[in-house]
Amino acid sequence: MIFRTVVAQAKKYPGLIPQLFFICLGLGGASLYLLRLARSPYVVWNRTKDPEPWNNLDPTYQYKFAAITTDYKNLKREGPKF
Repeated sequence: MIFRTVVAQAKKYPGLIPQLFFICLGLGGASLYLLRLARSPYVVWNRTKDPEPWNNLDPTYQYKFAAITTDYKNLKREGPKF
């Protein structure tokens, strides 16, 4: 029902087509980023299985989306291993 209304309005006003495209593109990108955040190592979904999964990460694991000044390949673990 809503799709038919949108298509009818897009035929009536062709200037809406780019706007609808970029709205869908933004919603898709936001959804994918939210999915990426939900799968990150510091989000715990099951506390009984592994309450602190971030302790199992290698020090060279790049957990940031974009690391500009940090080179994760040359990092070494500091402190004791728990």
